Amino acid sequence: MHAKFTALTPDLYEYLLAHNPPQDDALHALAEETATLGPISMMQIAVEQGAFLTFLAGLLDAKFAVEIGTFTGYSAISIARGLAPGGRLLCCDVSEEWTGIARKHWQRAGVADKIDLRIGPAIETLKTLPATPTIDLAFIDADKPAYRQYYEELLPRLRQNGLILLDNTLWSGRVAGEADPSDANTTALQELNDFIAGDDRVESYILPVGDGVTLVRKR
Repeated sequence: MHAKFTALTPDLYEYLLAHNPPQDDALHALAEETATLGPISMMQIAVEQGAFLTFLAGLLDAKFAVEIGTFTGYSAISIARGLAPGGRLLCCDVSEEWTGIARKHWQRAGVADKIDLRIGPAIETLKTLPATPTIDLAFIDADKPAYRQYYEELLPRLRQNGLILLDNTLWSGRVAGEADPSDANTTALQELNDFIAGDDRVESYILPVGDGVTLVRKR
């Protein structure tokens, strides 16, 4: 096996950030407010992931995107900024508290008019969508045991060559080890990674960005 990779040191990570699109004032303000929530703030995506989402949405010329798991809205801003003119982002979350923070910062970032927020179980929201392939881009960053359900609801509604992104698929490296039977998150992600790798409906690639991001392209 030819192993060729560069481990990210703190200095190299800062170099990476300095040479990627910068975090502007709106995203910085949101990140700062999210940090005041304490340890739960780790649910926010990394800066480079946000820039990557904007880049992909623009690359796809996305007109309709879906996000499962919005938290305080950083990823939603990132996706919305990359949408084609007139594009829409459907955000699914269960927390009024966290998305209340998101709504405020969406206004500040100038993307509130592009976002439709639905509060409630995401699987129920997805099932209300037309069963036609109209989604250009989807981002899943929510409860790990439900990832497979979200994936199966999204895939038929994804256009050909559209993308589904799934966050945390390397799970701090725990997916490569023996999962504790009581660790439902690790087990779910291991099973999901195995399933997607063998799913002939799609092509997939796991990027070591943040905590691991799987890109799934519908054939």
